[in-house]
Amino acid sequence: MTYAIAAPAQPSLPISGSDLRFPIRRVFCIGRNYAEHAREMGASVDKAAPMFFCKPADAVVSDGADVPYPQATTDLHHEVEMVVALGAGGHDLTSEQAAALVWGYGVGLDLTRRDLQAQAKAKGHPWDVAKGFDHSAPVSALRPAAEVTLTADSVLRLSVNGELRQQTTLGEMVHGVPQIIAALSTLFELKAGDLIFTGTPAGVAALQRGDRFHAELVGVAELDGRVV
Repeated sequence: MTYAIAAPAQPSLPISGSDLRFPIRRVFCIGRNYAEHAREMGASVDKAAPMFFCKPADAVVSDGADVPYPQATTDLHHEVEMVVALGAGGHDLTSEQAAALVWGYGVGLDLTRRDLQAQAKAKGHPWDVAKGFDHSAPVSALRPAAEVTLTADSVLRLSVNGELRQQTTLGEMVHGVPQIIAALSTLFELKAGDLIFTGTPAGVAALQRGDRFHAELVGVAELDGRVV
């Protein structure tokens, strides 16, 4: 096929222990999936109706690259999250069907322009400009699901400049991975290459230029980066 302009590069992530890369189709995120984080944001958790939003695929920052401090904000916040990569898709899935779609796991940051989010909330507007900006989704290399054993005690954490900022166990999630995927599949037809950010625990806070971060899904994935 011949295009009128140069085709954009395909966003992708490295795969642990492999020279292959994982192509990214879409990036979905769930909000308020840890009760303590919802409370610190002055919100409640609706267990019956998960809240979703999206980021563009080209917002993903891979391979530990530097993260530029975004324009139009003075209040950039970190939100550490487990990231799930799908190897197959479908719609209107059961939780059992949804669990079988998982190709791999990683750890990432849902970076947020908190001041713009607060303004949008106050006006009843969507959060798109607060969540879907350039370089807003740093993600680690992915580890294939066949190599991973996750339990309710698996630890997710983030340190900034060597100081622990966020830490939780996966058992604290309001909606588990199969339930997240199943709920998403009632709204979108999911496909191979989709990434899902699964929510952040309490402890979100500001990042400044020069800050170095270390995110970890213990025993599975690590992500290091710097805000510039």
